[in-house]
Amino acid sequence: MEINKIHCGNCFELIKEMPNKSVDITITDPPYGINFISNYRKVKHKAIENDNEFPLEFLDEIFRVTRKAVYVFCRWDNLKELPKPKSVIAWVKNNWSMGDLEYEHGRQWEAICFYPMEEHEFEKRIPDVIQCDRTGNNLHPTQKPVELIRELIKANKGNLIFDPFVGSGTTMIACKQLGRDFIGIEIDEQYVNVANNRLKQGAIEKWF
Repeated sequence: MEINKIHCGNCFELIKEMPNKSVDITITDPPYGINFISNYRKVKHKAIENDNEFPLEFLDEIFRVTRKAVYVFCRWDNLKELPKPKSVIAWVKNNWSMGDLEYEHGRQWEAICFYPMEEHEFEKRIPDVIQCDRTGNNLHPTQKPVELIRELIKANKGNLIFDPFVGSGTTMIACKQLGRDFIGIEIDEQYVNVANNRLKQGAIEKWF
């Protein structure tokens, strides 16, 4: 697949065309199976494609194409379903929301499962708690902050970053800021356009 391009298509199909161990690091924020639509936005995003269950079988394909490290975003209740990670990073969002407002404590963190591959090497070992303010989800219903993705990328050696669920393009922006190459896949043409517009602008977010 062409490097430094966001490919519009179904990642479940396109990844089958990728050779074994063809990317260095995969960072993925897959649909969690929560059918998420915020009730607090005046202008609501449309529903996320395929957000009906966590794509467990897809992880085997991700592990197949990745040489060095895999990071998978998930909720705490997905942890029991996933293969046992080497580490679980807690992203502390410095704000809380969502969930059962009457019978559940407010969620302030999100899990990131870390799977080192055979060729893994740290560039800079970081702790398993990252404090980073969440975004306002202005471009995507589960938009991640660029600073957070930058921290994950910078922790590891490896130049080619893969994101099979691009969304608004945050991983691509982080790669551009860090001078790393990327391959992205996004099924929704609307979000492909959003991500490409961000890349053309250089980066909406501040550079660190």
